Order: sequence, then structure tokens, then C-alpha cells
Amino acid sequence: MPQLNNADIVWMLISTAMVMIMTPTLAFFYGGLVRKKNILSVLMQCMVILCVISVQWVLFGYSLAFGPDVGGVIGALDWIGLRGVGLQPHDTYMSTIPHQLFMAFQMMFAVITPALIIGAFVERIKFSAFLVFVILWATLIYDPLAHWVWAKDGWLAKIGALDFAGGTVIHINAGIAALVFALMLGKREGVGHSRAPHNLPLCVLGAAFLWFGWFGFNAGSAGSAGTLAVTAFINTNTAAAAAGVSWMLLDWCYNKVPTMLGVATGLVAGLVAVTPAAGFVTPVSALAIGAISSVVCFIFVTKVKPFFGYDDSLDVFGVHGMGGIVGALATGVFATKAVNPAGADGLLYGNPGQLWVQFIATIAAIAFSAIGTAVLYKFVDLVIGMRVDTRDEYIGLDLTQHRETGYTVIE
Repeated sequence: MPQLNNADIVWMLISTAMVMIMTPTLAFFYGGLVRKKNILSVLMQCMVILCVISVQWVLFGYSLAFGPDVGGVIGALDWIGLRGVGLQPHDTYMSTIPHQLFMAFQMMFAVITPALIIGAFVERIKFSAFLVFVILWATLIYDPLAHWVWAKDGWLAKIGALDFAGGTVIHINAGIAALVFALMLGKREGVGHSRAPHNLPLCVLGAAFLWFGWFGFNAGSAGSAGTLAVTAFINTNTAAAAAGVSWMLLDWCYNKVPTMLGVATGLVAGLVAVTPAAGFVTPVSALAIGAISSVVCFIFVTKVKPFFGYDDSLDVFGVHGMGGIVGALATGVFATKAVNPAGADGLLYGNPGQLWVQFIATIAAIAFSAIGTAVLYKFVDLVIGMRVDTRDEYIGLDLTQHRETGYTVIE
């Protein structure tokens, strides 16, 4: 019979709060990157997602993601309105804390995932269309994929896919959705790929607090205040640091100067990549994952995107999509039961089959997110219309969508 552990409860309450603050923090990270006339629209989108998805999760989202299994693909609605989700622990989901606390921790993951996609469509989307799309996407894309990977009877969980804290469910999912959205929505008016952030200090502050919140994200996914949380904590910091240094050096080599934006982008790429692996690998492996992800993401952000010309405005695909793919596959290479007996050995520890399983999970997430996002985009675009008109885009979304301004002047 599962027993409550007060130390675990305290740790998971703290971790849940740390993950919650990542969504407003993401708003500042993204807000510093857009033009002055659109900063409040980004803040509004992130804060509304925090509100709307919290409601959706309590009403039915949690039940769809983690409720009693239906064919390995979705949860039943047995837990609708948190019916049956009480203060006693669940025998499968973090069995030393109240079931409601596990629900709350997972709710913060469900909140930040669609918030990541915002970076692909900033400065040119109708708020009404955004709102409808986010609710549909969370319900029809995020919740099923979370069930596949994290529910005890999800089909990807059954074949042994490893995703400690959301590399597949969160970052690949959001990154691919962002790419599809950017391609279907089209480029912003009058904005080139090399446009500088309007407020880099705000962006750096956001990146720093994302790093802080990520300790709750990854170490909290251990589910207890034990040694596995320590491992995930160290791996998180190590990968972020290695990726930040790697991006700085790449910047220095190819652009002749090290940049603050490059370091901030690189460390986020490292945090993304280590997310699926944080509780399965050694610190040295985390260092390698961070460095590798930085190189791959740097190539996609600085070379691939300009070559193909798509306007993934804040590089959600380049950083989160590609970082998530690198991390998911790297887990299949570097994972070891010496770190986590509940995990699996990867390629370097005599089990090449785990890399194949990670590849299947990666392809499944890419396909499901891409197709589902495209269908939902077309539906919302037909019903509401996704993009603001050219006049509103030039004026800015702060004034045209919300009648507010972040500053006293318009760029």
C-alpha cells in the first residue's frame, strides 16, 4: 500500500511552483525578443495559457492524459473534474505524494507546452484564434501524447520509451507544432531573420529564470526528495552550462564575436536536450548531450532556417524541436541502469535496442504533432481566421488586439 512521505510532498510542492513560474518567465524570454509594439501580446498569451489550461486540466485534461487506459492511446473520462483524484497516493504515479499533487505537477507541464509554440507565431496571430487553437491542441495533441509516453498503459510506455521529464511529450511535440504553424501562417511583414531583440536584458532574465525553473522541471520528475532528484539536478545544470559554452564558441568562430543572445539560446537548447535524459544518465553524459544539442540547434537556427526561409520567429523548432530530438535519441545512447534501475541501458551500455525504441517514439511524436497541428490550424483558420490583417500587424498586436502598450512609444 503506498504511503505518504512528507519530505517528498514538500519537494514536489516546491517543484510544481518552480515549473509554474516557467510560463510567465517564458513570456519575458519571448517578450524581450519581439518588437516593442508586441511585447504585451506575448505576455498576454502566456498568462492566458496558464489560466485556460489549468481549467482544462482539472475539468478533463488530466483524465485524458493519465486516466484509466483506453487502447493505449488515451485516458478515459473516469477522472473528469478530478473525480477519484484525492489526497491519497496513486499506486503508479509518484506513490509517496497525494494523487492531487501529481496532477498539479503534471498540470504545469501541460501549461508550458502550448506556451512554447507561441514563439513561432508571435506578432501576427488573432487572439481569438490563438485561444481556440490552444484549447484544441492541448486536448487533442498534448493529452494523447502524454498518455502514450507517461501513462502506465500508454503504447509507447509499454514498448519501453524513456522520457524522464518531457523531451518527447513537451519539446518535440511543441517544436514540430511550431514549425507547422510557422509554415502555414507565413512570414511576418517586414521582418528579416537577423532582427535584433528589442530588450535583450529582459530576454536574459527570462533565460536565467527558465534555468532555475528547470530544476523543478527535471529534478521534480524524480517524484521524491531522493538521490535520483540530485542526479537530475546535476545533469540539468551540467547540460545547460555545456551548451551555453558551446554556443558561445560557435558564435565566436562563425560570427567573429561571442554574444549574450547566443549564450542564452544555447543554454536553453541544453536544458531542452537533457530533459528526457536527466534521470537516466551520468553527469559526463549530460555534458556531452548539452554540447551536441548546442551544435545541432546552432546549425538549424543560423543555417537551416535562413536557407529555407521559414519564419519560426523565436526558433521554437530550431531549439525545442531539434533539442528535443537530440535529447530523446541521446537517451537511447547514454542511459544506464547504474543511474536509474527503473530505466534501461542504452547503446553505450550494451543495449542498442533502446536507441531503436527512442527512434520509434521520436517519429511517432513528430508525425502525430505535425499532422494534428496542421488539421487544427486549418480548422481554426476556416472558422475564425488565424492571421491579423496587414494594418494591425504594422501597428502591433498590443494596441490592435488588447488596446494596451508595454511602452510609451511604438517602434
